[in-house]
Amino acid sequence: MSLRLILALLFGITGTVVLLWLGTWQMQRLTWKEAILADIDARIGAAPVALPDAPDHTRDRYLPVRAEGVIGPEEILVQSSMKLVGPGFRVIATFETGGRKILLDRGFIRLSDRDQARPAVAATITGNLHWPDEVDGFTPDPDLTARLWFARDIPSMAAALGTEPVLLVSRSSDEDPVAVTPLPVDTAGIPNNHLQYAITWFLLAGVWIVMTAYLLVSLRDRKTKV
Repeated sequence: MSLRLILALLFGITGTVVLLWLGTWQMQRLTWKEAILADIDARIGAAPVALPDAPDHTRDRYLPVRAEGVIGPEEILVQSSMKLVGPGFRVIATFETGGRKILLDRGFIRLSDRDQARPAVAATITGNLHWPDEVDGFTPDPDLTARLWFARDIPSMAAALGTEPVLLVSRSSDEDPVAVTPLPVDTAGIPNNHLQYAITWFLLAGVWIVMTAYLLVSLRDRKTKV
């Protein structure tokens, strides 16, 4: 076997091994991510408890909570959308419970309902504590005059509404009628693309094998002609 054939074969084997390893690694990452998502789903769906005295963003993330109180008329709107409805806003209101005032993510309203009055109402809220990570360097500053935010930034929303920096995302409310459509916490928005990545690497490995075989045949035929 000529040196060119040997080098081409080694190049093909090395590339195939690397691509297959990357695909296998992504499958391992898929298993890891699915376990994390299953754990989050279990935490979200657990039996609700009382609002902790000092909620911790690590320990109490996704903690199910049931609390009685008064939803205030003071609110912030956060640009959002629903697939089946279209663009609209999340309504972040004050919620007074047990002598405390926290943030309440009541859910979604259409653009047309922006100026509709939502007066104070007593309610029992069941939901989950959440510290969403939605703010980055590209997020516009909030419009303080219009009380319009472009991401759920808990510290700035709490400062604007005079509440604790704690957000309860409503899953259900016993107010009648329910003025806002709840958008409960779930894992749908957490990316999990590892399967697609794995398929891509495995397909590339298959292409690499075909290309290597073609190169080997071409080199062999060239040597035969010479």
